[in-house]
Amino acid sequence: MPKVAVYSVNGSEVGEIELSEAVFGIEPNVHVLHSAVVMQQASLRAGTHKTKGRSEVRGGGRKPWKQKGTGRARQGSIRAPQWKGGGIVFGPTPRSYAYKLPKKVRRLAIKSALSSKVIDNDILVLDQLNYAAPKTKDVVALLKNLKVESRALLVTGEYNENVALSARNLPGVKFVSAEGLNVLDVLLHDKLIITKDAVSKVEEVLA
Repeated sequence: MPKVAVYSVNGSEVGEIELSEAVFGIEPNVHVLHSAVVMQQASLRAGTHKTKGRSEVRGGGRKPWKQKGTGRARQGSIRAPQWKGGGIVFGPTPRSYAYKLPKKVRRLAIKSALSSKVIDNDILVLDQLNYAAPKTKDVVALLKNLKVESRALLVTGEYNENVALSARNLPGVKFVSAEGLNVLDVLLHDKLIITKDAVSKVEEVLA
């Protein structure tokens, strides 16, 4: 079972924790990780694109010229697709790009993401993370104490509004609860800073 150090918010090492082999110690599956990231990014697309078809553009109520005798090609409406300002053929319409992967694949993906952080020594476990009031400088101090200078994902067992408010103004720092932990966030951030209670919750769900 992989073992990692446990730190306090002051950056001092206060112990050690054994992580579940089934969650934090597997061989990362690159293909499944890619599939999960593509799925999440697809779900984030707005899908609000829209073009107008020939029935939606303005004008074109009458025939431009008579059918025969002009020497020109026959035309029924100036809003046909071949006309400037005409309707668009098979243009995009509002739609949802969201889709789902099988549950077992999603579980394997998050396990692979967490295991990759352990392999790269990019996981930091805190004994606890709880602020009495929202203060951005507290999170700045935490990152400085842990010597984290890159993008960081903060994870606690339960949603903590004070921690969320303290972290939201810092570029490259994101806070989620254990319930909201996902593959895209884990891979986008260089360091995973997770509390002991969050580790227990994640292992309880995924092990």
